[in-house]
Amino acid sequence: METRVLPFSEDSIAEAARLILAGEPVAVPTETVYGLAADGTNAEAIARIYEAKGRPSFNPLIVHVPDLKSAERIGRFSDQARVLARQHWPGPLTLVVPLSEEAGIASIATAGLPTIALRVPAHPAMQSLLRAVDRPLAAPSANASGSISPTRAEHVLKSLAGRIRLIIDGGRTQRGLESTIVGVTDGALRLLRPGPVQIEAQAASGSRIEAPGQMQSHYAPSKPLRLDATGAAPDEYLIGFGEIAGDASLSESGDLVEAAARLFELLHEADASPKAAIAVASIPEEGLGAAINDRLRRAAA
Repeated sequence: METRVLPFSEDSIAEAARLILAGEPVAVPTETVYGLAADGTNAEAIARIYEAKGRPSFNPLIVHVPDLKSAERIGRFSDQARVLARQHWPGPLTLVVPLSEEAGIASIATAGLPTIALRVPAHPAMQSLLRAVDRPLAAPSANASGSISPTRAEHVLKSLAGRIRLIIDGGRTQRGLESTIVGVTDGALRLLRPGPVQIEAQAASGSRIEAPGQMQSHYAPSKPLRLDATGAAPDEYLIGFGEIAGDASLSESGDLVEAAARLFELLHEADASPKAAIAVASIPEEGLGAAINDRLRRAAA
């Protein structure tokens, strides 16, 4: 299979829509990372996402819609969920809510769960595609399952070349970190995955998979990864932060927003370097630092 990379334009969105309506997945940028989008009502199309990614079938997918009204046709929104949606959508927040009986979403997208993960993305490419196909789009990150999430079209090509037909190139993603996921199913907010949006919520407990990114080993480079490094061994590529410079730095000034945006890009650089292993400087466990450390712990698992 040939994988084409086309710049974001009306023509490329039209081609992406044609492929999606024919049951094919397409890589498209969002404001978080590149997503691998397919028709959320078509079980075979979603199966092709799993096939391309090699993704475990019990890990549910986020379903993207253009607006809250569309989301309310698929999931059952409490007043609490609706307030969060109005505050943060469009944007990098995913809400896990009860699945409506008449949602029409293929069960493979929810991994058979009675809940659904929904997001309204802000990126114009994903919004254009949603409106072109007029279907909800199931879209996990556009990379082989367990590998580093893609923040550029070339990252997608490196991971999925020959597995998908089209990548829409919208440049580097703005956030560089997957969406925050909050469960709103039982009257209490549960943080299922930290991310760019900080929400006051209880930490999820238990081993049950409810949302993407909850597997212990995830976002993994191909090399051993050591955390909280103050220096590098001779065979290590050091990713620095703040006063620790390293071979490259997440943020020389210690800015956590900059660090989040650069995280996956630098993991890709480190993974492609001639060094046999990767070391990462300590990141404060506060604000976005909690989300960054969550990704790093999973990458090192």
